Amino acid sequence: MKKGTEIFSVQGFKTTAAAALISLFSIANVQAQETKGQAVVSTETVTATVISVNQKTREVTVKMENGHVHSFIAGDEVKNLPQVKKGDIITAVYTEAIAYEVKKHGTAGMTTTSAAQSAQPGSKPAAVMAQQTTVTVKITAIDTQAPTVTFMGPKGNTETIKVRDPKNLNGVKVGDMVDITYTESLAVKVDEAPKK
Repeated sequence: MKKGTEIFSVQGFKTTAAAALISLFSIANVQAQETKGQAVVSTETVTATVISVNQKTREVTVKMENGHVHSFIAGDEVKNLPQVKKGDIITAVYTEAIAYEVKKHGTAGMTTTSAAQSAQPGSKPAAVMAQQTTVTVKITAIDTQAPTVTFMGPKGNTETIKVRDPKNLNGVKVGDMVDITYTESLAVKVDEAPKK
């Protein structure tokens, strides 16, 4: 997702099993907690001021906090674009979370759920979108000397990751299943220009 340049757009708001696994691997290398599981949350807030809005072409030009100017086309899902005026403040909050839990039983698989809600017609644009993917993978190898763990995903793909803290491998065995849950959400709102 191009944060700050497509803050009205749902396009690019996709999560795949590969993205969830890659995110887990990078986080697992940084975080150290109990073997039963962990969760990591990251949030980024972007604020921009509307410089201009062309209602016919639906082009919106905004100035970011860092002074950069961006233009984008507001998609058809933005039903309240006529309420956006020069000087309005757009705030987008992007949240990404990943959690994993080691289990003794289960089967490899993947499930995805999505939800979205937008503002009532006639009000300032606002929307909340969320998507959550859970991938269950099987531990196929553990190297306590390296230390690394190898996972097999639901499609038979494997990936080996380095474990930063070997204590995280205590109690974990080959054959254990790991639920990886990757969640991302985007909340966007437009507020009226501040009174001078």
